[in-house]
Amino acid sequence: MLTTRRATPADASLIAAHRRAMFQAMGSASPPVLDDMARNFEPWLLPRLRDGRYLGWITEQDARPVASAGMMFVDWPPHPLHPADSLRGYILNVFVDADCRRRGIARALVECCLNEARRRNLQVVTLHASSDGLPLYESMGFRIGNEMQLVL
Repeated sequence: MLTTRRATPADASLIAAHRRAMFQAMGSASPPVLDDMARNFEPWLLPRLRDGRYLGWITEQDARPVASAGMMFVDWPPHPLHPADSLRGYILNVFVDADCRRRGIARALVECCLNEARRRNLQVVTLHASSDGLPLYESMGFRIGNEMQLVL
């Protein structure tokens, strides 16, 4: 049976492991770089889980964590898409174990994030999609925008 719960600071190492596995599955970086990222991510995450700047959800199958997702709140100046508000939601770390994919778990986790964004009256939620995740996010109404990136 699948159950989803809110993440707590005790889940920081699990979320870090899922983040590492997510980037590994995308082929984004070498194992040493991913190890370094995961090692630095957990201490970054802990205070944010404690004070609510990062909200996470964990899906378990028979008490075994099989998926997770998170959302941060980004301070953004008033914008035509949200002229009276200065926050946006940012969904990240959406990960599902390979043996549990294609069962609607990622969709349900993203819905948890979106429900929280609606509860907080956020008008804009963004994310960065992998090529595998893109069809899911597009089916949920996300659209590709005009963001550009330069890695220095």
